[in-house]
Amino acid sequence: MPDILVLGAGVNGLTLAMLLAGDGHRVTVLERDGADPGGREADELWHGWLRRGVSQFRQPHFLLPRWRAVMADELPAVLDEMVAMGALRANLLAMMPERMRGPLREGDESHELVTARRPVLEGALARVASATPGVRIRRGVAVTGLVTGPEAIAGVPHVAGVLTGAGETIRADLVVDATGRRSPVVGMLDAIGCRRPVEEREESGFVYYARHFRSPDGTRPESAGLVLQHFESVSLLTLPADSGTWATAFVASSRDKRLRALRTVPAWERALALFPGHAAWGEGEPIGDVQVIAGIEDRYRRFVVDGAPVVTGLVAVGDAWACTNPSLGRGVTIGLLHARALRDLLRTTGPGEPEKLARGFDETTEATITPLYRATLATDRHRLAEIDSEIGGEPYRTSDPAWLIGTAMYGLAHHDPDVLRGYMSIAELMATPEEVLADAALANKVFTAGLDLPRYPSPGPRRAELLAAVGA
Repeated sequence: MPDILVLGAGVNGLTLAMLLAGDGHRVTVLERDGADPGGREADELWHGWLRRGVSQFRQPHFLLPRWRAVMADELPAVLDEMVAMGALRANLLAMMPERMRGPLREGDESHELVTARRPVLEGALARVASATPGVRIRRGVAVTGLVTGPEAIAGVPHVAGVLTGAGETIRADLVVDATGRRSPVVGMLDAIGCRRPVEEREESGFVYYARHFRSPDGTRPESAGLVLQHFESVSLLTLPADSGTWATAFVASSRDKRLRALRTVPAWERALALFPGHAAWGEGEPIGDVQVIAGIEDRYRRFVVDGAPVVTGLVAVGDAWACTNPSLGRGVTIGLLHARALRDLLRTTGPGEPEKLARGFDETTEATITPLYRATLATDRHRLAEIDSEIGGEPYRTSDPAWLIGTAMYGLAHHDPDVLRGYMSIAELMATPEEVLADAALANKVFTAGLDLPRYPSPGPRRAELLAAVGA
């Protein structure tokens, strides 16, 4: 079988390596960061594992039920290792107040998840990948350039390997960029004479003020509802994690200078106390101070331009291909679906057919993965516009039916167990809006009662009260 190089030993890179090795490919993973997780436990990974190449390594993370479902089918050993390391295995719907969800019913098992802080997730992946036949992980290897070979398409460079900072040439039948949000590969493509891929890039416009907590006895605060809840000019994330830990974060507009006081612990605590359903999520033992996460980029790349590949022998997956604001928690799941799509394509189109592989991966990406990116981006843009309107003292108005339907479902989900399940299935990437709304009875609720509900059904402060609390 061909030799495949995966650049990056993060979540997507390790997952892809194991998927490919399961099909008999020989896979080498190259990782710039030299530190190995080894046999360290959860807290040792959190405090001691240095991953300088992953800016979001200790930021809040959450793994959707769709990720758990696919991993259970493809790589169940990873889920077992995560749980052994303290990851939370639970049913997201069952964690909600019964007054919202009603009695549990058949089919609710689709909302089961396994989630953990990023170091624990990546540590579990690294342990399982290291023991996977056909996978070799080389840490401390910085890729500095690409090696070219005979062209498969006249005038289009073909990647046949990589160059390392140590001067080593490593050849491969296929190179996969899984280096994440900070991928340097476009610059490397410039250096070998490639046309620029299509690239869309803009700042997401959001800023996070996040804190991590733990409880001494391993318990977590009771859920007040959805893990992402919206309020006037701000949203709140409450994310349970491994080993009795959790993350709580305010999500605001990066243009909202008056809420920048949330970067201080006293202001953050005063603000959280104004949200009755969330106050308990700030009462644990703090793991650090307020973490400010800003400068988040929305970015998309397409390596087929005007119907022709800009390169063969190299493809990009996950955040190296496209990334968005992480408040919806979809990045890891989209990366997994993208990695699986590449694995499936390689079953019928191998690296020995470089043009067909480049075109085929572009086609399957555009058909199955890009719509998830576009939907996430549209939701983020609307929410940011809504926040900015509220900062200006005006209600947000749009004629976009997708946003109007989504906000109607969000409001109704707090009162109707059927709509709650539909809304969660969409948020968890278990179903599309079209699939959920194919239920005529549910759609009727959304298009009638849902459109007349208040925008923010959960109790919380008005903006003036929030500003007063933080001293703005």
